[in-house]
Amino acid sequence: MILVTGGAGFIGSNLHAALNERASEVSIVDSLGIGGKWRNLRHHPPTQIIQPDALSDYLESHPCLEAVVHMGAVSETTAIDGDLVWRSNVTLSQDLWHWCARHGVRFIYASSASTYGNGAAGFDDTPGIAALRRLQPLNLYGWSKHAFDLWVAGECAAGHPRPPQWAGLKFFNVYGPNEYHKASMISVVKVKHDEIADGRPATLFRSDQPDIADGAQSRDFIWIDDVIAALLFLLDNPEVSGLFNLGTGVARSYADLALAVCAAHGVAPRIEFVPMPERLIGQYQSFTQATMGRLRAAGFTHTFTSLEDGIRRYITDFLNQPDPYR
Repeated sequence: MILVTGGAGFIGSNLHAALNERASEVSIVDSLGIGGKWRNLRHHPPTQIIQPDALSDYLESHPCLEAVVHMGAVSETTAIDGDLVWRSNVTLSQDLWHWCARHGVRFIYASSASTYGNGAAGFDDTPGIAALRRLQPLNLYGWSKHAFDLWVAGECAAGHPRPPQWAGLKFFNVYGPNEYHKASMISVVKVKHDEIADGRPATLFRSDQPDIADGAQSRDFIWIDDVIAALLFLLDNPEVSGLFNLGTGVARSYADLALAVCAAHGVAPRIEFVPMPERLIGQYQSFTQATMGRLRAAGFTHTFTSLEDGIRRYITDFLNQPDPYR
């Protein structure tokens, strides 16, 4: 049995779809709410959905899990409730780590590229407390993920009990089906698709950095299937542990992204630049690019999808279909 927290969310539901195809036995921890998140599981209904407040009781009665894949979190980069974010993103993760260590259960968890802040310290996933302490996240969400990464490094350095396999993945900018419930945190690809589909130009933020041109802000955008391939790789290789970046290793500009969306729709490029919202100034990552050497060295040989191919697949196979869910 594999337990997936956040299993009805974006990455969690895509992982559940892949595990369902493998006929793996999976339990999901999540709250479906009233916003239609259930549709993420419509094509592959789980046998069990555990409410988050019932997780402790479930774990008490299921000490023989194969693995816990911890995708659940408060993931809004604009979150401001520090107590809620700490409880959800740090305390719960620590509790699951301790439980997995006690019961000999493998533990895979979601970290984030937001831990790198403005990128001044680079995007190298070199493990260890000294390297992690050089990072300066720009927002509460990134700080919470960084805090847990640091805590894990401390536990390992101190020789404290740890799960038989542990792996944290620093996800870069993931896009793909089943993200539709994410409101303001939905991917830029989906937002630009909606604009182009409505006959409007693709709008991009003007740069807030004097040395970066409008539209030249760049991120490492990664197609959801590549993320799932990495998660399956870790589940298939229990000897692999560590903190790893998960991007493509190639930064692409927002202008490239907008042009790829236009091309997928078969329309002439139309881009307009708009002011960056005040709430994002000073918290906006103008460049991210994963170094992928450590995950590659661990044996992950998957070929990443190009931005153009990923956007084309997303729009053609999902967003332009009557049913856009996986």
